[in-house]
Amino acid sequence: MTTTLEAPQTEQPDADVASGPSWKIPILLGVVGLIAFILFGLGTPSGTHTTFVVSRGSDAIQIPSWAVPAQAFALFLTISALLLAGVSAWGVATRRKLGSWVPILFGLAIIASILVWAGAGKTATSIQVTGLLIGTVVLATPLVFGALAGMVCERSGVVNIAIEGQLLSGAFMAALVAGAVAGATGSSTVGAYAGLLAAPLAGALLGAMLALFAVRYWVDQIVVGVVLNVLAVGLTNFFFGTVMRENPDLNRAIGLPDITIPLLSDIPVVGPVFFDQNLLVYAMYALVIIFNVMLFKSRWGLRVRAVGEHPKAADTVGIKVNRTRVRNTILGGAIAGLGGAFFTVASGLAFNKEMTGGKGYIALAAMILGRWSPKGALAAAMLFGFADSLREQFGIIGTSIPSQFLAMLPYLATIFAVAGLVGHVRPPAAENIPYKK
Repeated sequence: MTTTLEAPQTEQPDADVASGPSWKIPILLGVVGLIAFILFGLGTPSGTHTTFVVSRGSDAIQIPSWAVPAQAFALFLTISALLLAGVSAWGVATRRKLGSWVPILFGLAIIASILVWAGAGKTATSIQVTGLLIGTVVLATPLVFGALAGMVCERSGVVNIAIEGQLLSGAFMAALVAGAVAGATGSSTVGAYAGLLAAPLAGALLGAMLALFAVRYWVDQIVVGVVLNVLAVGLTNFFFGTVMRENPDLNRAIGLPDITIPLLSDIPVVGPVFFDQNLLVYAMYALVIIFNVMLFKSRWGLRVRAVGEHPKAADTVGIKVNRTRVRNTILGGAIAGLGGAFFTVASGLAFNKEMTGGKGYIALAAMILGRWSPKGALAAAMLFGFADSLREQFGIIGTSIPSQFLAMLPYLATIFAVAGLVGHVRPPAAENIPYKK
């Protein structure tokens, strides 16, 4: 007799039906829109202009820069945002599902108003649109790897809070191996690629430790993840202060070369953003596509999701639940370790203490915001990467916002994004629940 495993179905009560329509989103949009109207609409100096530059000098087709009247444009954008908040409120009041286009347009209007306000009256500088988008993709890269790592683990029922430590250990291992190989071969490029190959090993080691304690000894997965983060910080700080400090050649600024795709890289805006990057960025695109297909279109993905949703049912049809969890947790650690290489060899930087700066926790938020799917994780990571790139853009053009507040931008974006999802997303049903036969 052949038993067919079907996708797990978990019935969840409809929160909107049970408790009525939720006004959280319209209220949030209204408050943010009103603040933006006051600060950026009314706060933009009159009689000034903001200049946007789209093309770079190397683009095959040059798009002329354009200047807009700052205050009028900022008022138009912020009033449009308030109207969109009103549309959201109307949708809740009439119980109509408006889709995601309302918050997306609202976010674009707010971001554009901030850019107009920041560049108003700046005659020596301008808003570099292509540079802003390039920064978004680059800064989102480690977040995508971290979010994919968390997704692979949690889809099988293991909560991976240790993403931060896995990113940090991957960054350390990449720098260490890159320095050693570059010194032995005399080639920085060979060293950089060797460091890229070594980074997943460090992340996989932490993933194996997480799997050991969470799956074998049934220790609370969140507690284990936090402990592993602290362990990674301690070990990397120790080896940085001993091995790397005593051997400076093992911690050099070695970077991956950019791989330019002919013709495509010359396309304005799109070319520099997507087709003139290093190998790690291209690997990010590939992993998102691969996992999106594997998770939802393959037998492996069906088994992983079954283990994460209903491990008892998966076990009854012959799936090794704990073995699947161990393998996925190690795989997730390796993915996060590869993402950690971004901070050293992919960015051309030497390793430094705690250089990941909490990006692992932002990646965890991107995974939640992306609803445990590769495409969603990519979109959420791009949102947080844009907030980080916006901070850098503000630092270049110069604004009246204190640098301390600019540094908070990515984390504020994370808080607001995740807060808006409370009660609207459901994690895999069996996560953080040990499977005991």
